[in-house]
Amino acid sequence: MHAEMKTQLIIKRFFQGLGVLLLVLVFISLGKWQLDRAADLKTMQAAAKVVDQKVYSLDELAQPSVALDSRNVNKTVSVTGFYVANFKAPLQKDAAGKVSDWEVALLQVDGSSPLSGILVVRGLWADRLKNPEVAMSTKIELVGTLQPHQYDDRAENVPGVISRLDSSVIVGISDLALYDGFIVAKSEKVREGELTRERVIAAAPVSKVAGYYWQHISYVAIWWLMAAIALYLPFYRRREGQ
Repeated sequence: MHAEMKTQLIIKRFFQGLGVLLLVLVFISLGKWQLDRAADLKTMQAAAKVVDQKVYSLDELAQPSVALDSRNVNKTVSVTGFYVANFKAPLQKDAAGKVSDWEVALLQVDGSSPLSGILVVRGLWADRLKNPEVAMSTKIELVGTLQPHQYDDRAENVPGVISRLDSSVIVGISDLALYDGFIVAKSEKVREGELTRERVIAAAPVSKVAGYYWQHISYVAIWWLMAAIALYLPFYRRREGQ
């Protein structure tokens, strides 16, 4: 009987120890996850302060049907192609906080295989008739800043209107392989010369990593302190029971 009780006690302590170990590993993992979030936030904040003056070709920074790398946001790109569709993007906010309707075109990238396209913010919707010479057969040389797709709808997605600046909302009406994100045009050139119109400056994208750097670090300390407490508590209780 004594041996049986001893065996049961060993089994009980084994499972208690295993439970404590699993709890400690969970707390350590949560701390590591929080530490990675802090590092990601710091990297994004540092990148936002650096102004890259280089003009890249679009295919250097992005590929069709592939998520846009956050490190390439706000970089200047050049691309040549043809506008194959035009949309109104209502209630867009620029860098100065002004809300207005924007003209957004779908640019078919010249020479792409398979055929690919990317959304381009050309300017204000009110100015959409200022360049009547631009037709679907007109080759456009475009320079602009690369931006991530929007997450929140500003309007209903109806014919001729897109609810947000996101290629996923036009997948059903285009056979092109679409790029993630969009370009805010700085300049457009045709064979006859540069197209003159008022340009918009998009508001800085919101970080996908919520919170502040030191807030994340404090959570790291809390999670790892919890791991230390969980590891120490069984020994404390055993000592108190002696």
